[in-house]
Amino acid sequence: MTSPVRVIVVGAGNRGENYSNFASVHPERMKVVAVADPRKFARTKLGKQHNIGGENLFEDWKFVVEREKFADAVIICTPDRLHKEPAVAFAKKGYHILLEKPMATTVEDCKLIVQTCIQSGVMLSVGHVLRYDPTIHKIKELIDAGAIGDVIHIQHLEPVGFYHFAHSFVRGNWRNEAESSFSLLAKSCHDIDLIHHWAGARRCLKVSSFGSLSLFTTENKPAGAADRCLDCPVEKDCPYSACKIYLDSIKRGHTGWPVSVICANSHPNLESVTEALRTGPYGRCVYACDNDVCSNQIVNLEFEGGVTAAFTMVAFTEEICQRKTTIYGSKGELSYDGHQVRVFDFLTQMSTRHVGQDDIPKKFGMSGHAAGDYNLIRAFISAVANGDPSHIRSGPEETLMSHLLVFEAERSRLQSRVVYCGETNQK
Repeated sequence: MTSPVRVIVVGAGNRGENYSNFASVHPERMKVVAVADPRKFARTKLGKQHNIGGENLFEDWKFVVEREKFADAVIICTPDRLHKEPAVAFAKKGYHILLEKPMATTVEDCKLIVQTCIQSGVMLSVGHVLRYDPTIHKIKELIDAGAIGDVIHIQHLEPVGFYHFAHSFVRGNWRNEAESSFSLLAKSCHDIDLIHHWAGARRCLKVSSFGSLSLFTTENKPAGAADRCLDCPVEKDCPYSACKIYLDSIKRGHTGWPVSVICANSHPNLESVTEALRTGPYGRCVYACDNDVCSNQIVNLEFEGGVTAAFTMVAFTEEICQRKTTIYGSKGELSYDGHQVRVFDFLTQMSTRHVGQDDIPKKFGMSGHAAGDYNLIRAFISAVANGDPSHIRSGPEETLMSHLLVFEAERSRLQSRVVYCGETNQK
């Protein structure tokens, strides 16, 4: 394919804007030709960025499907519970699909998406951006090269970050399971995917999990606290204060995430952010929200051959999503501190350090996923342009397998028991 890959963006929020920015950096490789989003401000903003005519700015993605196929691929970044329907519809229409993670919020919907993409002969790439981070990808390369011998045990930590959790999982879009999904799926499905990836071709045999919602409940609301931070007499003593997270950021001139998320109908400035905190969900006291998802959870997994893994997701951390990993092998130990990989060789008792090559263009913009976003969309566009799904590191079948492990883990937590993978009474 010599002309740019033509892409439709469904969901013009933070993720949709991030991925579509590839077209601004590489106009010879990708062109955004249409945007669908029910929010006028969001779709108009993205439309202006990519010079899209009004006839291709849609309030509802269903209007796009009704037209004759006019693009090569679609990027779906709708809310979690709204992934399945557009993914299935666009796959049937013959569009290749980049689908933001999680793939869907039920086992049945995940299976349907995969089945439809395979039957329709379209490529599916799921937004497991961690696989595309150069340094994290180096871990898999080292394992496959035998740097630590046979994998014996994997320890993996996701430190969500104290204000990130308050923003996304207490006040924000992923706070309530009925409206989005459980936090292990929403936040950590790509961590379980990494563990599954590092374990290689081994099948997971059993899973156990424990976790709960800590701190962010009405019982822990400080004496005298108001329901909104702008009105709260004890706000200055609260690390989760919306005034600190949003107002202080805008006063310092920071208009990126998370400030950019809270003003749905305007650009963030002191006035619009103040109004959002006065009337919107992000100005609420963290102890007076309708949140119900876990703030801390552990998952234990046993794979074929005796390989074990332990994963921890916790909200209360200084670092924001800087994963920590240690993989113990028969010939060495590999550790990742969020920045570089260190391998200690048992035979030589020497250590080596490794960092993946970071070649992100500065004008692409940075997100919390660093190089992962850029490399994911680059790989997807390459796959579509060349008709070659090997560019995609998280395709349909393997992504489905790792998603199923997430559902098994949550079932274990809810039922307080060890779950044997492949049981027939899955729910």
